[in-house]
Amino acid sequence: MLGILTVLVFASVAVMTALLGRYLGSVRARAVKRLQPERVVETPILPSPWLVWRELVARIGSLVPASSKDLPKLKRKLMRAGLRGQNASRYFNGARAITTVGLAGGGLVWGMRTHSDNLFLVVAAMGAIGYILPMQYVTLRMRRRKHAIEKGLPNALDLLVVCVESGLGIDQAIMQVAKELNVAHPEICDEFALMNLELRAGKRRAEALHNLADRAGVEDLKKLVAVLVQTDRFGTSIAQSLRGHADYLRVMARQRAEEKASKLAVKLVFPIFFCVLPTLFVVTIGPVITRLVRDLIPMIENM
Repeated sequence: MLGILTVLVFASVAVMTALLGRYLGSVRARAVKRLQPERVVETPILPSPWLVWRELVARIGSLVPASSKDLPKLKRKLMRAGLRGQNASRYFNGARAITTVGLAGGGLVWGMRTHSDNLFLVVAAMGAIGYILPMQYVTLRMRRRKHAIEKGLPNALDLLVVCVESGLGIDQAIMQVAKELNVAHPEICDEFALMNLELRAGKRRAEALHNLADRAGVEDLKKLVAVLVQTDRFGTSIAQSLRGHADYLRVMARQRAEEKASKLAVKLVFPIFFCVLPTLFVVTIGPVITRLVRDLIPMIENM
């Protein structure tokens, strides 16, 4: 009996010692693991399909011969459309080459499948469409951006007047307007932010303002630049000049809206004549004609 008790005590002490040693070993291992720097598992980074496509378009654009005379005009159009990357002209030329070749190849395949007699004309027409499409897209973006700048300019001027009257300088006021209206009118805020960057780079205010008007290509903004340049040159009140110009822009916007409203009646003549009147005739005269045909044809046959 004493021997069995001794064995049980020895076994229990051994088990407890083993468990305690394992626990202490795990605590030490966790502490060492926390102190060691984390291993960075390097996963292979696959290039994005969009980045691959952009690189392909840029390389194709660099291979396309471009005229030195048309390049400044193209860059000005891309800048006014909001495409101001360093390689914007290369992307444009590459996209134009891809659309031209792609649509021409599509026209060739379609003409060969349909056995068209005018295969050359089909290919030439599709290639011309592919050549024109990128420029049409840029022109559409230019119009939308100009309209957005014209729409947001009066609000920007009102906020600019508030900032100037509160004691800020014209440069700080323009910077504050670019921050506050970034969500509502991002286009004109981008122009103001770029102007601030030019001023920080050391350009004169008049030169930065003229660059702003040239980048945007909006007549109302050019008039605002002229007002600011004259105010800076002659030392007149900036707040009063901006307030008067804001009122002028709102009057001009109201007059343009009234002009569009007055043209609406003339523009509605053709849709009414070709779309509304035929349906009106069908609804009003159609039942009468069907009744006459239904009643008169039996009478004529009986006669």
